[in-house]
Parts: sequence; C-alpha cells; structure tokens
Amino acid sequence: MKRNALAIGLSRALLCLALLPAGQVLAQAQVPDGAKDPKPTPKELDRVVVQGEIAYRDRTDSTPPVLTYDLEYFQRFEPNTVGDMLKRVPGVAFVGTDIGEYDAAQLRGMASGYTQVLINGKQVPGAGDDRSFWVDRIPAEMVDHVEVIRSNSANRSGDAIAGTINIVLRDAYVFDGSYVRLGLNRWFDGEVNPTFGAVTSGDFLGGRILAGVNVQDRYRAKLKRSDRYSDPSMDELLSFEDQEEVKDGRDTSANLSWKADVGETGRIGIDGFFVKTDRDITEVSNEVEYDNGDVIEKNVPGFSPVDQENWGVGVDYKFDMAGGTTSLDFDHARFKDDSAEQEEEIAYVNGEWDGAEGEATSVDARDAETGFKLAHKRALGGAELEFGVDWRRKKRDVTYTNFEWEAEEEGDAVAYALDGSVGSVIEEKRLDPYVMVSGKGEAFAWEAGLRYETTRSDIRYSEDGDLEEQVGNDYDVLLPSLHFKWNLSDATRVNLSLARSLKRPNFNELVPALLDGEFGDNDYIGNPLLQPETANGIDVGFEHRLGKHGVVGVNVFYRDVKDLIELVNTGEWSEDAQDTYAKDLKKFLKANPGKTAADFEFDPDSFVYTSANVGDGKVYGIEFDLSTPLTALGLPNTGVFANYSWLDSRITDFLGERRFNDQARSVFNIGFIHDMPSIATSFGATYRSQGDAFSRILAEEVTVEYGADLEMFVEKRFGKTISLRLSASNLLDASKDETFHKFDDLGDQLDRDYDEYELESEEAGPSYQLVMRWAF
Repeated sequence: MKRNALAIGLSRALLCLALLPAGQVLAQAQVPDGAKDPKPTPKELDRVVVQGEIAYRDRTDSTPPVLTYDLEYFQRFEPNTVGDMLKRVPGVAFVGTDIGEYDAAQLRGMASGYTQVLINGKQVPGAGDDRSFWVDRIPAEMVDHVEVIRSNSANRSGDAIAGTINIVLRDAYVFDGSYVRLGLNRWFDGEVNPTFGAVTSGDFLGGRILAGVNVQDRYRAKLKRSDRYSDPSMDELLSFEDQEEVKDGRDTSANLSWKADVGETGRIGIDGFFVKTDRDITEVSNEVEYDNGDVIEKNVPGFSPVDQENWGVGVDYKFDMAGGTTSLDFDHARFKDDSAEQEEEIAYVNGEWDGAEGEATSVDARDAETGFKLAHKRALGGAELEFGVDWRRKKRDVTYTNFEWEAEEEGDAVAYALDGSVGSVIEEKRLDPYVMVSGKGEAFAWEAGLRYETTRSDIRYSEDGDLEEQVGNDYDVLLPSLHFKWNLSDATRVNLSLARSLKRPNFNELVPALLDGEFGDNDYIGNPLLQPETANGIDVGFEHRLGKHGVVGVNVFYRDVKDLIELVNTGEWSEDAQDTYAKDLKKFLKANPGKTAADFEFDPDSFVYTSANVGDGKVYGIEFDLSTPLTALGLPNTGVFANYSWLDSRITDFLGERRFNDQARSVFNIGFIHDMPSIATSFGATYRSQGDAFSRILAEEVTVEYGADLEMFVEKRFGKTISLRLSASNLLDASKDETFHKFDDLGDQLDRDYDEYELESEEAGPSYQLVMRWAF
C-alpha cells in the first residue's frame, strides 16, 4: 500500500504542476505556439495501391532509436499479416512457430514475452501465457507503418527488455480515397482460397474518417515426420510417426479511424479494430512403436477448433492548457478464446486391437485491458518538459475443462466424460507516473526520463469451480532512460541510449496449480509471489544517409538482466516419487517381517519444481541494415534491401552455461526490387534465413532449425488505379527441424541417461498468391 501511495502522490504532484501557470514552473519557460499538430497532407490511395516508385526504410527524427517501415516497404511481396511484414525487419525472429507461419515475434531473438507489441501505441491482450501478442492476427492491409523501438522511454510502458514493436493502423488524416483488394492463394496441395479487402477514407462529421475491412480464408497444410531413438547414437529405433495437419479457417477483421479538429487548438481522435479467427486444425498421425519384440501401431486423429476474437477501441484528445499541451488518452481492448483440443489414440499390438482412448480440453479465456493516460507538455527554457501518469487495469480469466474417454471393446462409441477443470483469474492494477525532459539543437538532441511503475496483483486459482487459493502481490520498479543523438553531418548521425526495462512473470508461472509430470517425472507448481525481471540496457547506433532515399545503419546492444525467473526444486516429492515410495515400501515390509517404515531407505529421483527469481543473464548483439537504390551504379530503378543480426546471450542454469531459451543465433534478409517504368512492370525477390535456437529446461533440451525462405513477385500496373501482382513464397520448400533430448528427471539429464532422443521435421511446400488492387 505504501508503494502505491507514493505513486498516487507523485501523480497528484504532476497534475498540479500541469495546472500551474507556465511562469511559476520556471521563470524562463516559454509558451508553445499552439498545441495542434499541423494537419498532414493525406496520401492519395491510388499512389499507395499503384506504386510507381520503390519504397525504402524511413529515417526518423526521433532521439530514441526507432526504425520505421511503411506498408509500401513490404507490399510488393504481398504480406497477408503483420507477421509476414516483420520477418523482413532487422533482429525479428520467429522460433517455435510452424513452418511458413509468423505469429509470436521475437526482437533480438529473445523469447516473445520479452518483446512488447503495441497497436497504435497502446497495449493489447493476447493469447500467449507469456503475455505475447500474435502478430499474424492483424492483416497487413490494416497497417500504415510499423515501428521497431529499440530502447524504451519514460512515456511508454517499460515491458520491453528486447524492445517494442508498434503497429500503427491506417489513420484518417493520412489517407484519402478508396480501394479494393481481391486475391487468390494456392497452396502446395492444390487448395485454393480467396482474400478480400477494402479501404475508404474521406470527410465525415466535421473531420476525416477511414474504414477498412479484410476477409482472409487462411489455410496451411503440412507434413511432419518424427523418429524416436533410445539415445543420440540412433542404434535403436523406438518408434516413428507420420503426421498430416491442415489448418483451415477464416480471419475477418475491420478497423476504423475518425479525427477532427476541436476549437482553435484541440484535436480528437477515435480508433478501433476487430479481428475474429475461426479455424479448424485437423491432424492425422500414424505411429509405429517397437517394444520387446511387439509391434504397436497407433492411429492418432486430432481435432482443434479455434475461435478467437481481438478487439480494441481508443479515444485521444489533445488541447492547449496551462501554458502547454495536454493530452488525454483512453483505451480498452479484449481478447476472447473459445477453443478446444481433442486427440484420440487407437492401438493395435501385432495387428490385434489393444485399446482406444481420448483426451480433450476446452479453453474459456477472457482477457481485458483498460488504460487511461494524462500527459502534459510545455516549454522549459530551451527544452521541452513532458510529464504524466498512466493508469491501467488488466483482468485475465481462464478456465481449462478436461474430458477423457476410454473404450472397453473395439468399436465402442466415442463418449467423453468430464475429468475436472482448472481455472485462474489474474488481476493487475497499475499506476505509473513519469517525467521526461528533452532538447534538440542543430547537431545534438537528448532525452532524459524517469518512470515509476507500480503493480498490484491478485491471483486466484480454482479446481472444479472451487476456490483453492488466493494470493496478492505488489511490486514497483523505477525505470530511468537517457537518449542522445549526434548529427555528425547532414547524412550521418550517432545514437546512444541507456534505459532500464522489465519483463513481468508469465501468467502460467503465477498460478499455484500443481501439474503432474510437467517436466518428465517432475511436477510443477506456480509461484504467485514472483517479481519481474529487470534489465539495464545500452544501445549504440550509427546511421548514414545514402543519396536521397538510401540509408545504412549499424546498432550494437547489450542487456544486463537481473532476477531471471528460473525453475527451482522445492524439495517436495513428486506424485511419481510418492507412488514409487508407496510401492517399494510395501515390498520392503513384505520381505522384511518385523521392520517398519522407519527402517526403509528411499532416495526419490523426481520432485516438485516451482519458479523463482534466482538468475542473472546477459544479452548482446549487432544489428545491420541497408535499404537503398543503386543510383550510384546507374540503376536508379533498382532497390536493394539487406539486414543481418548477430544475436547471443549468456545464462547459467542447473547444467551450466547456455543462451537464453529460444534465442535464434542470427537473422538474415536480402532482396531486391527492379522497376521498369516504361512498361509499368516491377519484379523482385527476397531471401531470409534464421539461425538455430536452443532451449533447455528440466528433463528436456531442444534445438530448432528453419530452412531458408525465398520469395519472388512480378507486378503489372494498369494506369494509375489498378495493379496486378503475382507472388510466391517458400520456393525453397523450407523445413522446420527439431532435435529433442528427453529425460525422466534431473539425475538422468546430468548423467545423459536418455528416455528418448527424437528427430522431428515438418514441411509445408511453396504457395502462390495473385492479387489485384483497384483504387477509386
């Protein structure tokens, strides 16, 4: 309570400061010339739809290190989603996603929970237990531009150890006109499905409005093969499995933006988005297992219907007040998940039916976030002062209901019975005051800020509808930030950023539910008293303008992460150990009449583990990017794009030193676009490769490798309003290859006594897309 009292006191003080006359703040304070931003000249949508020029990466004037990419930068290759866009951005990796899919973005290659994803600068809830937002849910057609913010500032939430991705949707003041997008996708198995999009913008109710709708029939088929051996020598094959999976569904989305001037200095804006995902995931697996001379064949059909919704609304109002500019921002966003998973197994031993069983889980998840921000800017001598307060409330309510079925005889009807439910409710309330001072000269700019983030959380856990435990946890973190930018010349500049950031615990790490056999034979229970991880970071960047449109940049980053959340042994026996003890004790007493349990010695080999703030780690790397026309070589109509990120980290766990889990070693992109204005035609190609990633947890170690991706396009423009574009993806038929080292317990993992060594590979084949755009 004391910590929140401090935050409330600071917030009140900042509000009072905003209400004081400018002269009382500082004698030399200057009153700005009006709060209203100059109204931008709207882009004509026919210029966006029918691109006569090649788009390059924008060079921003911000003091903090920010990379900005307009939709036009990506559009020639016809991305369907924001994930398809981000895979071409420096330092963005996707580890763990299925081949050809790009959902949970990972800046600096770190796990997706370390990357903050914003929509229009606002936080949004998502499906991930690690607080991540799946960017493949947002269609590319809704986007104006994407910002990669490498280091955080005081006026933005500090949940960004790896950085922030801000997805800025199309704005009513930015676009003018209308267009329609029609497309067809063809997949490697012959499936064809359509896409449709439309955007319109114009004057409305004294302001400007933009509305868009997008419908995509989403489809992805893949083939997977798994071979399981007794150990890495691969001398003994234990089993193999062939699987076919098809994801078939539809994403429906819409966005709206309305802005209007109010009075002489005010401006109001309302924006919203809606995304609905309906998808059926069908799996058919055939497994063959060899066990002591028996051949066990298993048919494993699976079915998972996905029904998810994301939506959000925001209202912002900016106006002159008290010698400066005051802004009020309100936002509310929700995520709903009514999905399910079902898997059955029918076994035959040496050709004879041996049994059939099934398990199913339904998900009922509701995640809501509401935020309000009050901020004020004013002159402070030759500098600018900004201060404000963010209030945010989050509630995540999730219930998993389990079902099971087992046949008594061959041919029994499938009839699932309830097998209990587990639910959790996590509520967080935050009050985050901040203050920031910045200045800008001809050659030098700087920004310094402090943000004080306070969090009050309440965690409730239930089984079968009965409340089992309720725990409260409060914490606060002070986040300083400092940014410098030197313009060495009109074309060259250097950036230096120092900032502290944090990562809040994963939701599943907070829930005190006992999970049997979560890590081999070991159990797991969440820890509701976890504190956030924090990191002190530095970014040093160099950027040089090449001619009129080109830019080349290099950035070096380092993060010193404290209070890492790692697995620790509680010392309590697992359920497996308790069962083994009971069986062994019974045998001992039977074999030794007159002995008691006190005479029996038992050494358990599996325990109950939990999460705790016990580790430290370091993350570092180099990021290079280039985007330029080849004018110097006499090829002004040819543009090249390249970026490479070398990524590394160090952390010490129960087995020694390793990288952060799921951090890719590198990300590389290179491509070109060539435009032939005389015949209104363009073509291009892009190549992407991602380094391997390694993950080590209790009883399991995994290495993930992705094959390289090659994409190409050819475009024909008809006049100023119509374009026709054919694009192709995954032309190298890349695969996702995983290597699993599996053990029963920590002792076996230390001794390299394998339970199973598995090699798994999946492929999805090339895909093709034909898209027509018509602007009017």
